Amino acid sequence: MSVISRLYVNALRRYPLAVQSFQAGILMGAGDVISQFVVEQKKFEQYQWQRTLRFFGLGTFFVGPTLGTWYGVLHRHIGSGKGIVAVKKVAVDQLIFAPAFIVAFLTLLGMLEGNSFEVSQDMVRKKYKDILLANWSVWPAVQIFNFSFTPLQHQVLVVQVFALLWNTYLAWKTNQPTTPPEPIADS
Repeated sequence: MSVISRLYVNALRRYPLAVQSFQAGILMGAGDVISQFVVEQKKFEQYQWQRTLRFFGLGTFFVGPTLGTWYGVLHRHIGSGKGIVAVKKVAVDQLIFAPAFIVAFLTLLGMLEGNSFEVSQDMVRKKYKDILLANWSVWPAVQIFNFSFTPLQHQVLVVQVFALLWNTYLAWKTNQPTTPPEPIADS
């Protein structure tokens, strides 16, 4: 085992929530960077570092701690293992946790952007359905694998590595205009 992986495993063992939170922040920030440069094809001069900082902050202080705690709750109340246990965990995760988590995430993101609670809720109304449906199209398969084969202490990391793609989608989706542009009038 390399020195870096040993350090990571030791830190994860000693400070699981802190490590999971920081890695979530790094991967969410990276998802925003990928969104801006690869998906949105922005030039370096157009890069919005504040946007990346918001995603990093949300990952570190909201997503990481929430997921770390949530997976612990699932583990304590449903258990671990393959088959029906993993299916139960995915059902609870996707039918109860994911819908509420998406609302909280979008609300916090809107408020971190400087919007009022009301404006943030308007973003939730306009983007929630698309994000929830996209969530349900990818996360159940990821979570079946995760809950079936990944030890509890590594579940947040597995989710966050896959979430690099998800975070890229979220960064793109949450930064799309919510109303169509006005048509250009003929002169």
